Amino acid sequence: MAEKHHHHFHHHKEEEKPSEVVYGETDTYTDGYGGVVETTEVVAVASTVDYEKEVKHHKHKEHLGELGAVAAGAFALHEKHKAKKDPENAHKHKIEEEIAAAVCVGSGGFAFHEHHEKKEAKKENEEAHGKKHHHLF
Repeated sequence: MAEKHHHHFHHHKEEEKPSEVVYGETDTYTDGYGGVVETTEVVAVASTVDYEKEVKHHKHKEHLGELGAVAAGAFALHEKHKAKKDPENAHKHKIEEEIAAAVCVGSGGFAFHEHHEKKEAKKENEEAHGKKHHHLF
């Protein structure tokens, strides 16, 4: 008799690597055609997250946000200067200055967000490796 094994696995994020699979009950039954079917349900998959890779990823994105903020800020100043030098097209330069200023603020916010994510990943890394924080005050 042919035996069939069915295992139900779930997809994981890129950072997660399955390290241990915990199986639940195994059921064996006939399939109605003379064959035996065996199913095993996966109850839990213990996984490890590469926190150092995650920290590097957020640090990289934080730096990109900072670079975007600096570039947009420089462009805003450039357009402000052009508005003074070119009164004929001053309105156009003022609009471009305002757009660049908004992009600068958005990029700065993104960099701040990624900085927070990086700190959170570092904290999770320390907790995963048994380091404890003692708050004295």
